[in-house]
Amino acid sequence: MAPLEIDASRSGAEVLAWSRELVGPVLRAAVDRLPASMRRVAGYHFGWCDEHGESVGPGGDGGKSVRPALVLLAAQAVGGDAERALPAACAAELVHNFTLLHDDVMDRDLTRRHRPTSWAVFGSSTAILAGDALLTLAFDVLAEAGRPATGTGMRTLSTVLYELVDGQSADLSFEAREDVELPECMRMAVGKTGSLLGGACSLGAIFGGGSSEQVDRLRGYGRNVGLAFQFVDDLLGIWGDPGRTGKAVYSDLANRKKTLPVVATLTSGTPIGQELADLYQREERLSDAELARAAELIESAGGRVWTEQQADEHLARALACLEEVGLDTRATAELGELARLAVHRDH
Repeated sequence: MAPLEIDASRSGAEVLAWSRELVGPVLRAAVDRLPASMRRVAGYHFGWCDEHGESVGPGGDGGKSVRPALVLLAAQAVGGDAERALPAACAAELVHNFTLLHDDVMDRDLTRRHRPTSWAVFGSSTAILAGDALLTLAFDVLAEAGRPATGTGMRTLSTVLYELVDGQSADLSFEAREDVELPECMRMAVGKTGSLLGGACSLGAIFGGGSSEQVDRLRGYGRNVGLAFQFVDDLLGIWGDPGRTGKAVYSDLANRKKTLPVVATLTSGTPIGQELADLYQREERLSDAELARAAELIESAGGRVWTEQQADEHLARALACLEEVGLDTRATAELGELARLAVHRDH
């Protein structure tokens, strides 16, 4: 496949900054409509305030806004106006953060975005309710958009959520199973991560007035970016720098997560895979030395290299989806830049 020609005036980082500037005020205005109890938790989760509801100023870490950027660029790619797709971009970000609030409770993660998770501060039940509030708000924002595409957009978002729930359910079931196979782990990743990125691109194309073929190709682009992103995320969950990821070192291993590099090693049929299985099957908490050994086993079995290769392969598939469907050249190139930025994170 010939490499996609780069014709972007903005880097991926610049696109994300543009997206945050456009979507930020819309997102804050939407969250301000929540009941006060949920508004404070949501504000804390987004990094806008501390646990007491006091503003933390412009330095708050509300995330990278990858999904809203995908919505806006997809709308431009099919010849539409990014600002008309702002409700869809806001909805995508609300759904994403709904999943983060619930994920942290289910995984018992103690840190996100370099500070304690919402459930660790406010309690599990309150964090779950805040996630529910964000999900409800996402549909409310779409319903208020008043666009011809609103109905299709809401059905698209519903489909995404079914896939998300199915993927998350599979992820949870893996924790209690010793027989997880790589193909089902891949399907789980499509549901957990690929579905929302693909859905974000679909929403943008729908609100931008794209053809059915353009919507399908942009969905394929987003799903492949999502899979590549998940492969990299699984690498970071083992070898990521806590200063960059905001999570503890070896966090996925400490939680006995059946991530892609872990399952690739467990199913390798090698003594290394068996040793990792023995560690994962222990009931007691793994020591720092045992966590380091688990990471070493995965790397020795080739799990790290395989995961990196898979991320690059799905990135290439994503870029191929952008070809020959009459998309705007600049927006297409910037989608390529954004995909590279999302995938080529430090790991």
